[in-house]
Formats: sequence, structure tokens, C-alpha cells
Amino acid sequence: MDSAWLVLLSLGLGLAVGAGFVWILHIAARRGDHAAQVVSPSVPDGVDQVLDAMESAGVVLDPSNNVIKASPGAHAIGLVWNGALVHPHLVDIVDRVRRTGEPATEECELARGPFGDANIHLSVRVARLGSRYILLLAEDRTESFRLESVRRDFVANISHELKTPIGAVSLLAEALDDASDDPEQVRRFALRLSEEASRLARITQDIIELSRLQAADALGDAEQLSARNVVKSAIDQNRVAAESRNIEIAMRGEKDALVIGNEALLVTAVHNLISNAIQYSPDDSRIGIGVRTVDGVVEIAVTDQGEGIPEEDLDRVFERFFRVDQARSRNTGGTGLGLSIVKHAVQNHGGEVRVWSQPGRGSTFTIRLPEASTIRPPIGENQ
Repeated sequence: MDSAWLVLLSLGLGLAVGAGFVWILHIAARRGDHAAQVVSPSVPDGVDQVLDAMESAGVVLDPSNNVIKASPGAHAIGLVWNGALVHPHLVDIVDRVRRTGEPATEECELARGPFGDANIHLSVRVARLGSRYILLLAEDRTESFRLESVRRDFVANISHELKTPIGAVSLLAEALDDASDDPEQVRRFALRLSEEASRLARITQDIIELSRLQAADALGDAEQLSARNVVKSAIDQNRVAAESRNIEIAMRGEKDALVIGNEALLVTAVHNLISNAIQYSPDDSRIGIGVRTVDGVVEIAVTDQGEGIPEEDLDRVFERFFRVDQARSRNTGGTGLGLSIVKHAVQNHGGEVRVWSQPGRGSTFTIRLPEASTIRPPIGENQ
């Protein structure tokens, strides 16, 4: 064979072999990239930044249901652990969306954690993200469900509490009509009718006060106040009731104990504590009220010499309409809302209210409020 042809044949064979090697290397590179994507998957551009900026829960899952990206909110409410969805129900929704290709929206109630019986309520939206991934979005609605439950209980309690005085007014009105020819009976029924009407008015006023305290702008215009003057105003409102039963109200207070808040609300809170102390104290007894400042906290303590509160009831005394002694509360005209009003008024001022009590040794309720700075003199303080 001619040497020229041999050269050309060798050159062609070399080009073919070289092209083959290049093709093999290209295929190997593509398979390597694919393997790298499977081992270290990445979400589409921009999704990372969106999930990092979300306050609600967001999760991206690959075809094997591995979590490849989750927002801080998803970790905060416990949806993701060890690179996987925690709740089997959410996995079922993801599988259904992957199978059908149709987005899904559900309201879910899920266990908050492995211990206890607390649940979280989520509004969940699941949809495809491109051809490989699934996006799960969850909005935590636990607080709104809790508030709705509180609202239902409140309405039920109001209905029950109002039913008694309204029914009594109706019966007394009928009895008053039947006894129209007996002046003595008319006077007796009229007196009881007036008492039930007053009780109904107190319940209504307390409900209005409690609703106002739960509003977002309950404080209104906050001012710097003397805690001692707040207590004095509350004592003045209860002085007649205390004197009628020969109950002494003794106060000791620091003149420079200052707080920031709404004077009317704070006076109402202290008034309710003093009123309760009078109602549940025996005649010819003593109520002590102290005002002091401890480590930046102003404390207003009201101590009575009453029968005290059983230990099992201490955690419930601030619930709406809760009464330790149902019969005595009704006889004294209590509505069961006074301590709940105290709690909300104090919480609106950034404080707390504590209770200490032992049966037979009386009770002490303590309002704790942040101390105000002394930039300007307290309102109403005598110089």
C-alpha cells in the first residue's frame, strides 16, 4: 500500500480514537455532575434567599423527601429534624402532591413535640417547585385558635353569669305584681329587685372593663405616677365599705416609688384587690397595704386576715368568673371578674401579679411593676 495512504489511515484512526475518548470523558463528566446533584442537591435560584427571609415555615424537599432547605420558622415550630419532615401527615400530603401534580391546602392539628399533649394548628400549602422539588409552606395559627377558644369560653361564661340575675329580676317582677296589695311585701321585693339590678350592672361594667383592657391600645396616654398615690386613691374608694364592717386599712409606702402607666387602670387594679380583701375578711379585722421598690421593681402588696385560699385553687384565682367560695361570692355581690381585671391591667403595664395564701392565715396579693426613672416629679405627689 502506498505510504501516503498509510499516513492518512493512521491519521483517521487517531482522530476516531481521540473523538471516542473525548465522548467518553464528556459522558463521565455529565454523570459526575448528576451524581453530585443527587448527593448535594440545590434549590432553584432565589429560593434560598426567600426561605431565609420568611417568618413562617417553608420547606423544600427532593424526590426522596429529603429536606434540602428549610426556613428558620420551620425549625422553630419543629417541622424538620435530621433532614426530614417530622410529622407523617405532612409527608402524606407531599407524596400526594408529587403523585397528582396538583397543589394541596389543608388545616392541620399536629403534636407540638414528642412529650405532652400540646398541639399546633397549621395552615399548610404544598405545591411542586420545578420538575424535581416540592415546596411546603405552613402558617402557624395556634394563637388564633387559642384566642377563638378563649372567646367561646368567655361567651359561655357570660351567658351563664348573666342568666342568674336576669332570671331573678324576672321572678321578682312577677312576685312584685302578685303582692301589689301588700306594702310590706312590695318593699321587700323592691329591695331585692334593686340588689339584683345592681349586681347585673356590676357584671356588665366588669365585662366592659375587661374587654377594654384586652384591647391593643388599653393603656392610652401613659404617665409617670406615684405608686403611693395610686394606692391612696384606691383606699379612698373602699373606705366606706371598710368602715361599715369596722375593718382597718393600714398603709406603709415609699414616697419615691414611681411607675409609668395609666392612673385609672392602676387605681382600678389596686381597688379590686382591696375590695376583695374587705369582702373576704372578718369584721373588726385589719388589711395591710405596702408599697416598696426592690431591684428596679415597684411592689404593691395587699394582705388580709381572711380565710385564705386552698392551694389547689391558687393557680385559678385569676381566671374569669372563677370563685373560691361560690356561695359567699354571690352573697357579697362578687362577679368573679375582679382578679382577672387586675391581671390584665398589670400585664398591660409590663408587670405581673402574684398571690400567697394559706387557709386560716389570710392572703397576700402583690402587684409588681417596672420602676420608672425619676426624670420628672410624679403626678399629684405633694411636695
